[in-house]
Amino acid sequence: MVLRRAITESPKKVAGLKDLVNLPIQLREFAGGQSQMSHISFFLRVWSYIKDNKLQDPTNKNIVKCDEKLKTVLLGRSKVQLSELPMIVKLHFPKLPK
Repeated sequence: MVLRRAITESPKKVAGLKDLVNLPIQLREFAGGQSQMSHISFFLRVWSYIKDNKLQDPTNKNIVKCDEKLKTVLLGRSKVQLSELPMIVKLHFPKLPK
């Protein structure tokens, strides 16, 4: 729903999230060997990995406890706040010059 609203309000910003980008090697390993992926697809992959492996702190759901595989994506940090996730993932997808 939020993505749908963002598409109508600012389609250029959303287009940047949906464009395919060549992934660095450490991100390819996390993404299951795919060489290209969009920013939003990669973020959803990270989020589903967190949920599938129950990496959220049971007492505070706003904290993610990173395992070794997730640390490669989240800059080697052992704990990350949920609010920091989009910013950290965004660092792997630099803006392309026009």
